[in-house]
Amino acid sequence: MYRISQITNNSIRVKKINQELIKQALKDMKQGTKSMIAGATGLSVATCGNILNEFLTTGEVIETELEQPNGGRPARRFVYNSNFAYIACIYASSEGGQHSLTYTVANLLGEVVDDGFLAVELANLTAIEHLIEMLIAKYPEINAVGIGIPGLVHQGVINVCDIDELINVPLEARLKEKYELEVTVDNDMNLSVYGFYKKQNYEEDKTIAVVTFPRNNFPGSGMMIDGHIHKGATQFAGEVSFLPFGISRKEQITQLHQQDTFVALAAKTIMSLIAVINPETIALTGELVKEEHIEGICKLCVGVIPEEHMPQIIVLDDPHHYYMNGLIAVTLESLSYNLQLVEKRR
Repeated sequence: MYRISQITNNSIRVKKINQELIKQALKDMKQGTKSMIAGATGLSVATCGNILNEFLTTGEVIETELEQPNGGRPARRFVYNSNFAYIACIYASSEGGQHSLTYTVANLLGEVVDDGFLAVELANLTAIEHLIEMLIAKYPEINAVGIGIPGLVHQGVINVCDIDELINVPLEARLKEKYELEVTVDNDMNLSVYGFYKKQNYEEDKTIAVVTFPRNNFPGSGMMIDGHIHKGATQFAGEVSFLPFGISRKEQITQLHQQDTFVALAAKTIMSLIAVINPETIALTGELVKEEHIEGICKLCVGVIPEEHMPQIIVLDDPHHYYMNGLIAVTLESLSYNLQLVEKRR
C-alpha cells in the first residue's frame, strides 16, 4: 500500500511539488501556454496560472510573444529562464601525483557557461574555497555548488580519500555554512557512473558499473543498480580495492602497476562485480587501463563467469566528461523539490 504521510494537509509542500512539476514541464517543452502546461502536469489551468505569475515576478519564467489569435483571445506563452541562476561544479583530483581542480559553471538547464582547470599545489579545503569565491565573484547568480572528490563521505565527513588533505574534513557542512548555498559533495565514481548512465538515454532502468584504475592510487567503482546509484549503508559500496585478493594493499598497488599482473588483478575485480550486481555494461577508466587489456580481461572472466552473464566491457574515451556530466546533474537535482513515494507493507 502506498502512503504519503502528511502531504495532503500540508499546503506548503503541495505548492512546492506543483512548482517543481511546472518548472520541469517548461524545461521539457521549451515554451508553453497555461493550457499546455496544465495538460503536461495534470494540474488545473488556474493553479498553473497562479504559479506562473509568481515565477514571472521572480524572473524564473519569462513571458514571450502571444500565440497567434485564431478568432479568440490570444494565449500567453511562457519560457523557463535557464539563466535565472547558475550552479558551480568542481572536482578535485590528485591523478598522477598532480593536484588539480576542474570546474564548470552551468545554468539551470545544465548548459555550460564557463569552465576551466586549475593546477594547484594541494587540492585542499583552502584551494576549493578560493575557487568558489572566485566563481561567485564572477557569477553572483550561483546558488548551488557541487563538489566531486576521489573518496567517500560518511555522516558528512570525508573518511577515505586519495587526497590526504581532505580526510576528516566536513566539507559539505563547512561550505554550506560559509557561503549559504546548497552544497552537494559526492564520490567521483558515483558521479562518473551517473553521468555515463544519463548519456546513454536508456529507455528502461539498467544495471551498469564504471571502474577506475588510476596511477599511484587504489581502484574504485561506481554502480547504477536498476537505474539508481548504489552507495551502500555507509557510502562504502564500490571500494573494490578492499576485495579479498589475498595480498597486502601495498602488494596490490605494485601488481596494478605492472603489465604482467595488471590484467589478472583487474579481471578479479570485474568478476566480483559481475557476480554481485550482474551489470549489463562495465566501463573502465584510469591511466593504468588500456584498450588492449580488454581481450585479456574478458578471456580470464569467461574462464570463471558463464558466458551468458558476461557484460559488455569497454574503455571510456573521455571519463572526465562523464564525471562532470554527473556532477552537473546531481547539483541541479539538489535544487529540485523531490517527492518520494515509499511502498510500505503491513
